Amino acid sequence: MFTHGNESQVPGRDLEQSGKTSGTSSGGSLGQLSDDYDSSSKTPSRPDAEFAKSRLEQIESVRTQLQTVIRGKSDVIDSVLTCILAEGSVLLEDVPGVGKTTLAKSIAALIDLDFQRIQCTPDLLPSDILGSAIFQPASGEFHFRRGPIFCNLLIADEINRASPRTQSALLEAMAESQVTIDSTLYRLEKPFVVIATQNPSGFEGTYPLPESQLDRFLFRLSMDYPDAESEVELLLDQASRDPSAELKPVMHRDELAALQHFVRQVTVDRKVVRYLVDLVSATRQDSRLRVGCSPRGSKMLLRAAQARAVLDQRDFVMPDDIQEVAVAVLAHRVSLRSVSSTWNDAAAIIDELVRQTEVLV
Repeated sequence: MFTHGNESQVPGRDLEQSGKTSGTSSGGSLGQLSDDYDSSSKTPSRPDAEFAKSRLEQIESVRTQLQTVIRGKSDVIDSVLTCILAEGSVLLEDVPGVGKTTLAKSIAALIDLDFQRIQCTPDLLPSDILGSAIFQPASGEFHFRRGPIFCNLLIADEINRASPRTQSALLEAMAESQVTIDSTLYRLEKPFVVIATQNPSGFEGTYPLPESQLDRFLFRLSMDYPDAESEVELLLDQASRDPSAELKPVMHRDELAALQHFVRQVTVDRKVVRYLVDLVSATRQDSRLRVGCSPRGSKMLLRAAQARAVLDQRDFVMPDDIQEVAVAVLAHRVSLRSVSSTWNDAAAIIDELVRQTEVLV
């Protein structure tokens, strides 16, 4: 795996926490960007570095408080926050009762997001999500009544229990942050994120998500069961109170939207992009995969890596960032030749390709 030792391959920003080395970066903390900028460097400091620093302190507070509600799942929490910073949607898959919905509701509470929750059932209609035109007898006109999708954070609980027709109603919203109803285009307010949960395939009453809809999710994650010690802490915490009910906003939705914009400015060196392309190309050449990752998947992987860099308080992408998010971004975007294969099998192949793909130096 790529180490932090050779920083010269990444554009330098004089971000050392102690001492300055002109033209190189060591540590790359956004929190140190403004204070430690070396005026002799040819690369100017970002003018909004102080803004990013304060926003990252808020994100760190969100992360810390989430860990008090969802015990032993810091990796899942980091992945979901990375996905949100990258303006993506996330699919959480696992058995019922492991905290998928609690995680989503806690994030909405901490970031002061206008959120809506829909419980997906086989009889749920697209209009139940998007909204519908209601006839007003007094005026003799139809007025559009907005559905729950008009929010900042939509929690789609057990999405694979909804019919394929209803599942497809989310496609345009997830891809374009807009919906079209009766030939009228409606823009969704930013930030807009979908956190969908689903039961593993094979559970009674589930409809597998089609590949086209899976591709709209930036991340696909599994919560899994907590370890024994984390479950003990969870039970003790909830014996006399509900930790999630005590959460208060530590960040405003407008601040999140601004930080999402900052993610787009994160520097990506050409060699790092080449490493990403080599990794994606490996999925197209692997004999175990019927369909490899598309160019859209490459773009999503790059955006996720930028967000991961910001979450780790850097303003440039390292191969480490790509490696951290590769499985969550790519595993649901490839198809295996074996019809009996599962998402876990695809994840294992992606993880293997990550370890095999050479990092250019």
